[in-house]
Amino acid sequence: MEYTFIIIPLILGYILDLILGDPRKLPHPIRIFGNCIAFGEKRMNSGSFIFLKGLLLTLLLLSSTFLFFYLVQKIVVSYPILYYIFSTIFVFYALANKSLIDEGTAVFKALEQGLDEGRNRLSWIVGRQTAQLNEQQIKTAVFETMSENLSDGVIAPLFYYAILGIPGAMSYKMINTLDSMIGYKNDRYISFGKFAARFDDIVNYIPARITAFLMLLVTAKLHKIPFVINYGKQHASPNAGYPEAALAAILDCKFGGPNYYHGKLVEKPYIGTNSRMIKDYEIKTVAKINQKVTFIFVFLISISYYYMYNA
Repeated sequence: MEYTFIIIPLILGYILDLILGDPRKLPHPIRIFGNCIAFGEKRMNSGSFIFLKGLLLTLLLLSSTFLFFYLVQKIVVSYPILYYIFSTIFVFYALANKSLIDEGTAVFKALEQGLDEGRNRLSWIVGRQTAQLNEQQIKTAVFETMSENLSDGVIAPLFYYAILGIPGAMSYKMINTLDSMIGYKNDRYISFGKFAARFDDIVNYIPARITAFLMLLVTAKLHKIPFVINYGKQHASPNAGYPEAALAAILDCKFGGPNYYHGKLVEKPYIGTNSRMIKDYEIKTVAKINQKVTFIFVFLISISYYYMYNA
């Protein structure tokens, strides 16, 4: 396979996401993934051997996703134009950078209308309860989400696309969707979703650290690497703390702390020590960081493939 078969869909898919974002009015594979997960969970999450059933569902959906896209790719690769169209569409579907930035910006705009509006809009993009959050906590939640999802929604799918093409990128999206739907530590999912959650931790290990490094790189803050390592490893998640710590280091602010999730208080360590107020204009700063990180990673993948095939 020629390097252009990787690079051209990568660049075109990136541009489409840059322009269009999440195509809410179009069919989206993530919605199909979600429906499949809900269907399987409803029928398998009961009775005995709950952990094994969750493991089976996870492996079944992952292998089916990889196999489907692998076979389709094998068919269309003989027709270059069709292959480019197919791959470009699914690179586009795999990315969520513009939507992430748009949703974060929408929360800041809603806050201008009032605290209740900001709380309501934030509830669209976070799992924590928002009814009691103050303005500072809302802004902090937005930045935490934007940094964490820069890894989950952008860098990770690009990373697996670079390694395994469209089958890799879409398989990653499946495991990420599984984690977001059944990876909770509550009575319903703690056993059934345990394997999916652990597998998601594994596949995000490298992308999360790449994300944090690139965030520091594009802001000329590489001297903050010790800060990121120190606070990143204290986070309850083995991965989310690293991009969050990178953004906290860049902005010199404080993230983390306890929050309510589904009626339960969850204690989380603080990231950073500077409890300064976050300014409204800083949403633009964070948006630019996300854009720069995405661009540089697309560029690095493209250059790597070009030199690999022309060495």
